[in-house]
Amino acid sequence: MTLAAPRTSAPGARPLIETRPLRNPDLGDAAMMGRRAWWLVVLNALVPGSAQVLAGNRRLGRIGLGATLAGWGLLVLGAALALFARPVLIWMVSGPLSWIVLTLAQVTLIGYAVLWLVLTVDALRLVRLVKLPTVSRWVVPIASLLVMALAGGGAVYASTVAASSRGALDAIFGNSGPSLPPSDGYYNILLLGADSGDGRDSMRFDSISVVSVNAETGAVTITGIPRELPHAPFSEGSPMLELYPNGFEGQSSASCGWNGWMNHIRNAAEVCRGDQGKSLYPDAAAHGSAPGIEATKDAAEGALGIEIPYYVFLDMNGFAQLVDALGGVDIEVTERLPKGGGPAYTGQPVDDWAIGWIEPGEQHMNGDTAQWYARSRYTTSDWDRMKRQRELQVAILEQFTPENVASRFNDIAAAGTALVQTDLPKDKLPEFFDLVMKAKKHPVTRIELTPDNGVDEHEPDYEHVRQMIDETLHPPKEQTPSS
Repeated sequence: MTLAAPRTSAPGARPLIETRPLRNPDLGDAAMMGRRAWWLVVLNALVPGSAQVLAGNRRLGRIGLGATLAGWGLLVLGAALALFARPVLIWMVSGPLSWIVLTLAQVTLIGYAVLWLVLTVDALRLVRLVKLPTVSRWVVPIASLLVMALAGGGAVYASTVAASSRGALDAIFGNSGPSLPPSDGYYNILLLGADSGDGRDSMRFDSISVVSVNAETGAVTITGIPRELPHAPFSEGSPMLELYPNGFEGQSSASCGWNGWMNHIRNAAEVCRGDQGKSLYPDAAAHGSAPGIEATKDAAEGALGIEIPYYVFLDMNGFAQLVDALGGVDIEVTERLPKGGGPAYTGQPVDDWAIGWIEPGEQHMNGDTAQWYARSRYTTSDWDRMKRQRELQVAILEQFTPENVASRFNDIAAAGTALVQTDLPKDKLPEFFDLVMKAKKHPVTRIELTPDNGVDEHEPDYEHVRQMIDETLHPPKEQTPSS
């Protein structure tokens, strides 16, 4: 028996084995092995799985290529939905199927990161480092691992975003009120800030405002309600109206008293009642609310003359965390303000108790500074403090850009679950997100129920207040001259 000569493609041509250097390289040619190594590194980085198809285990390569093509397809689909069908995308990640969608996304991304790690290690095996030129023996694995770390790290980060989204949605919107259509063209939301910081004797609503969002344009109007607004009337149908038909009144008691201010309504409706207000608002807890919040809603409705179905409650103790998660806020400070909750009525000089100062001028505030900017009151009036709180609300809204949220999502989600409670229904999130994007195209309108706007601080004319709100939300249309 004679051995056949190596098969060639034509007389005088090189053996076929040499025409396929990626799969059957000449191990003795160091320069060629170096070029081959870089080809495999680039192929593994750009099209994971292609290096194995061309030079290694084709079965593993087909798995990698299939996962890569599927990943590209999902990215293209996601981009198309974001550009042309954003409500559908938001519904997928926040609607009834969000838990399934986000869980599948998390598992898929982690699986892809693991697969890319396996493909990278296998590609380095195919490179045959010992056969490379000296410099390439070090540079090739470093470049491969760097690319893998960047791409795999991105997939892992995206999986944590999916997990954070699922956790935040469940924590914040686990219980919610009924899903309702807009009222007179607006979604009205009561925004409450809790006065529960260090040194405070009770939890009171220190910041009270109503955010009215135009259901078509997204234009936002924020109405600031003084925490000491007296004798607020309750809306029709409110259980508090039966108790206070002439507006909210104060009551002195040895065990639990209150005055007639807006931020003491919670005491009368919840804190100072034996059943904690359950007989007044039996469905509040099931809808993610509380009797004190519902009573404050009813008072805001009666004062402003609008329907307010939803609330958002911000714990001012965690407010700084949200500002830091957003990367800070930019505020133009007009006067020097002290930090710290020093004695308000003892006459002690401010310098003796202030823990720091907020200086005038343009400032990029971190969470701690922003918190004191919203709270500071010992050298200014409550009206000034209300104005500063509204400035911060607008500044925070401006920070909610898609780019900022995407890059800081995990921190923002963690801050949100720590300080936000709401009865906003989960199925409204796609619509509200779209309105937030529209809102950024319009300036925010601000109304303060203060003497500057004709609202007496001792005897408010609520008919005047309701008329002012109605004219702001529904301005008269310009009359076109008849031909």
